[in-house]
Amino acid sequence: MSKIPGNSKYVKKINRMTVLNIIKQHEVISRYELAEKTGLTPPAITGIIRELLEIGLVKEVGLAKSRGGRRPVKIKFNPEAGYVLGIEVTRFETSIGIGDLKNVPGEISLVEIDMTDPEEGIPILINSLKSIIERNSSEEKTFLGIGVAFPGLLNVKEGIVKRSVNLGPKWNNFPIREVIEKQVGLPVFVENNSNASALAERWFGGAISYKDLVYINLGEGISAGIILEDRILQGFQGHAGEIGHMVIMENGPLCNCGNRGCLESICGIPAILRRVNSELPLIKNDDPLKEIWEKKGKVGTNDILNCALIEGSYAHDLLKQIAKYVGLAIANIVNFYNPETIFIGGKMSKVVEIFMDVIKETVYSHAFPEIAISTSIKVSSLGKNSGVIGACALALRELFRSNSDIVDYIQSKGKKMQSEGI
Repeated sequence: MSKIPGNSKYVKKINRMTVLNIIKQHEVISRYELAEKTGLTPPAITGIIRELLEIGLVKEVGLAKSRGGRRPVKIKFNPEAGYVLGIEVTRFETSIGIGDLKNVPGEISLVEIDMTDPEEGIPILINSLKSIIERNSSEEKTFLGIGVAFPGLLNVKEGIVKRSVNLGPKWNNFPIREVIEKQVGLPVFVENNSNASALAERWFGGAISYKDLVYINLGEGISAGIILEDRILQGFQGHAGEIGHMVIMENGPLCNCGNRGCLESICGIPAILRRVNSELPLIKNDDPLKEIWEKKGKVGTNDILNCALIEGSYAHDLLKQIAKYVGLAIANIVNFYNPETIFIGGKMSKVVEIFMDVIKETVYSHAFPEIAISTSIKVSSLGKNSGVIGACALALRELFRSNSDIVDYIQSKGKKMQSEGI
């Protein structure tokens, strides 16, 4: 990297973030190596490191091998210099995770919030966030940002929910970023939940070595996060990846979007539950899922998944059919994007574990063979927490961009705490 001329605040910020990100990428590194990698002068590197040491973003950890003269001091990134909060919103449950500045979130909690109306749900979420921040302040944790993984069509730049089919019309044009920032006092970054999950898979999951991948979320809704050349595919308006509204059955069930026969109207959790609870009265009495239904009066997602392990049962045959529809959707994705790998996660990803052979057979028989044979299909190792992990990854990505104000922000927080006597 060549030197960037000038001494403006912007150039200083870019140089500082360049140095910080290189340190973050390495286990340990010396000032001399940083000068070599950035093209900055040793005095410039020394000044930047001094600033980063003062606010705790890096620390000195011993001596490197000498190249003649004094042994250089090694520098290491300090992931505990700050923390981020990650939020995944779903209709009735919201996950909140706490992560440091480098690693997968170590603490994830689930809060029951009815999010069909933001005017009622968001205040409860904000109180939960404030409670978490206050509880962790005794451990001297400094929170720097919040990532939000949200199900719906978003204006990511402005942090506005344009529409959420699964949460309802009260979310239309809701300024979620502005509302949370104003109440919590931290920078907020918003992304579609499947895009966030794709980012989680790329940073912390099975896609660490992949730059072209698709993450498919099978849950209440169905959507995809697509990463091509190591960048999230946003589309013209930022709405790429809405595969749940791919029509796969002409004149099929009515979808929440208003269309018929969408993948989500057949394979989404609400659609499956509606079908199961309407068909079970017609099923033979010795079926394991019907026995549960007769005892409880209804069945849930886990009941269906557990009974699907019994070959020949109603649940087994139903989810095998669902797997074929998922396979058809994946075949289209393979043809559209030619990804190196596809990861499937979400609450219904167990369908893939049980019927992976059915899904692969469907994909191979409907996608171009030359493309399909080179695409691996895997179940996400991140499980049900991929969205909240991705929300933390989103906050980290934004905080460590080349033009980020993270250093200035930490300095200002430190000064504020000193002035308040904390």
